Amino acid sequence: MLFVEGLAMLRQLIGQVQELLDLYGTPLPPPLPTAPLPYIFHHQPPTILAPPPQLHNDRWCYMDLEEKASEDDCYDLVMRGGKFKMLGPPTKRSRKERKLPESPSNKTMEEEIWKEFPEDLHEAVIARLPVAAFFRFRSVCQKWNSLLTSNSFSLQCSQLPQPPQPWFYTRTHENVNTGAMYDPVAGKWHHPTAPAIPTKMILLPVAAAGGLVCFLDIGHRSFYVCNPLTKSFKELKGRSVKVWSRVAVGMMSLNQSGYRIMWVGSDGEYEVYDSKTDTWTCPGNIPASVKLPLSLNFRSQAVTVDGWMYFLRSDPDGIVGYDVANGIWKQFTVPAPVHLSDQSLAECGGRIMLVGLLTKNAATCVCIWELQKMTLLWKEVDRMPNVWCLEFYGKHIKMSCLGNRGLLMLSLRSKMMNRLVTYDVFRKEWFKVPNCVLPHSRKRQWIACGTAFHPCLTAKA
Repeated sequence: MLFVEGLAMLRQLIGQVQELLDLYGTPLPPPLPTAPLPYIFHHQPPTILAPPPQLHNDRWCYMDLEEKASEDDCYDLVMRGGKFKMLGPPTKRSRKERKLPESPSNKTMEEEIWKEFPEDLHEAVIARLPVAAFFRFRSVCQKWNSLLTSNSFSLQCSQLPQPPQPWFYTRTHENVNTGAMYDPVAGKWHHPTAPAIPTKMILLPVAAAGGLVCFLDIGHRSFYVCNPLTKSFKELKGRSVKVWSRVAVGMMSLNQSGYRIMWVGSDGEYEVYDSKTDTWTCPGNIPASVKLPLSLNFRSQAVTVDGWMYFLRSDPDGIVGYDVANGIWKQFTVPAPVHLSDQSLAECGGRIMLVGLLTKNAATCVCIWELQKMTLLWKEVDRMPNVWCLEFYGKHIKMSCLGNRGLLMLSLRSKMMNRLVTYDVFRKEWFKVPNCVLPHSRKRQWIACGTAFHPCLTAKA
């Protein structure tokens, strides 16, 4: 009986993957291809993860994304397109197109065929499932449930292109410990049932890279790194430079697995953490050509382009850049647009962008600028539709940018309003985000902070 149920689940799995292939046009390669598939956004070659070491102190608490979804929900999750519109269930076929019921002999023969389905293709198929679908199908059997610790499954996942759309990890005012994650392709919020990091301290997401999210405690003392999907976490070693004031934080993924995290304070103190050596280092001092104090904009997240980390600053208005590999600092003076407030840096395809509020008299609008490398000036490239901006007329609006990589998530707040919108920089399209509501509750959650991350099932802290 269990074998027949497993076959039924496997056939459903294959069907969903076939729907994905029809939708996105991604071919199914051999079980273990020798050449990596091309990335969608990255201009660097994809990373082949080395086999993970033996697990010793890692804690694995797999995320519950099932939410008791029905078969219609599964189909709906797969069939949502890039414009976040819901596609309905499959249309009914005409009588001529309907197949006759299969005879018992055909059923037996079909089960015999599925029985011979190569084991190594199971992982190739499962690795191509949407993240939420994977967490549903892992309940089929114990073997599929253990895929997250499989070396061969990690290799399969590493050879796939990075998902075109990031997810957003957020913390809410009402539920600051567990947080909430938003999948823009499915247009759906996911609510973890357990905290990403088992600590009583209030942790704020400040950066992300390679499927991992970096947290900083509210006292600016301890850093944590976590995979929000699998709950793989790590508390970083204590910093050698004791700075308890606010710091700006950036994070980048390394080519040969691993990551680096950098923090910098307004007075010029900074350190870089390397996950390979598990150490904090201070490579040098900020040169005299960079004006101190830095007057960093702590509301803006850092962006990473070609190995450089860029931080937004004021007095003078502009950007401070740091070459992580070579330890070189540069300062770029870029005049800010007039009537600008709540600005944040963003990045898209190697381009440095700026998003902020333009307020004049009683009118407020969200605008997008791109940095012109030749002139070092901001050029406006888009702004929010006027119909949406009318809602802000006469109100004191505050904005924060929760995700700044290709797809931006913006939180717009006033005393009686809390709106979430996303902006696709490539397509220049604006989308409204559904309200964040806890399961079995009608109360809307107010988003406090967040960051964008690309979901990765095999990323380890």
